[in-house]
Amino acid sequence: MSENSLAGSVALVTGASSGVGAATAHRLAREGAAVALVARRPDHLNHVADDIMSLGGKAVAVVADLTEPDGASQAVQNTVDRLGRLDVLVNNAGVMLLDTALHTPIQDWDRMISLNVTALLHVTHAAVPYLIDAAATSPRQVADLVNVSSTAGRIARPASSAYNLTRFGLSGFTESLRQELRTERVRVSVVAPGPVDTKMESHLLKNATSRQPGGVESLRPEDVADAIAYIVTREWRVAVNEILVRAAEQTW
Repeated sequence: MSENSLAGSVALVTGASSGVGAATAHRLAREGAAVALVARRPDHLNHVADDIMSLGGKAVAVVADLTEPDGASQAVQNTVDRLGRLDVLVNNAGVMLLDTALHTPIQDWDRMISLNVTALLHVTHAAVPYLIDAAATSPRQVADLVNVSSTAGRIARPASSAYNLTRFGLSGFTESLRQELRTERVRVSVVAPGPVDTKMESHLLKNATSRQPGGVESLRPEDVADAIAYIVTREWRVAVNEILVRAAEQTW
């Protein structure tokens, strides 16, 4: 890929204050995109934005609670107002709270549905009109929407029932949206990584963590960012609909 493959484009990355989101923002900035970093923690967002700009990229921090419809729509509008357009949306924000149905507080299930599903729907709904416009006006002749899922969207395992629900559902949503938007030259894709060494690990409940298979070296956030960058830097005629990125030693 060239250093300028996304030159003139604008990308919005949710959950961009750390982990996969921050790595993806860095990678898309290196490809030439101006990047809007969206999350709820302004100090972390500003740190990532400053890092990107210190390396010659362009980034803005957009503080928002995406679980609220107005927060999501304002985040998208803020991006367009400050950067002029929207060519790439990366729905990365998510939370993983693992435990059995017997032991899980209902608040944990609600939290996962709120961020992994509801927030993603809010942002997508607000962004789609701008992505369609970008595809029609961009020299690239295409726009991209990438949903970050998980291998948990393919294989169900004990102590992850609600998390599996959010990820299996995301696969169906992504495929339906892909079919809807293909004639608009908006590519819709899903990236499904295995375990990643990120802040999300801190959300795992202890008794669920003890049941996870050991001895597997996790992916790094940059590994997932590489997959996302590969998708959105293809020429308009190429649509990479799904990338599964497992840790090399992963069996599930």
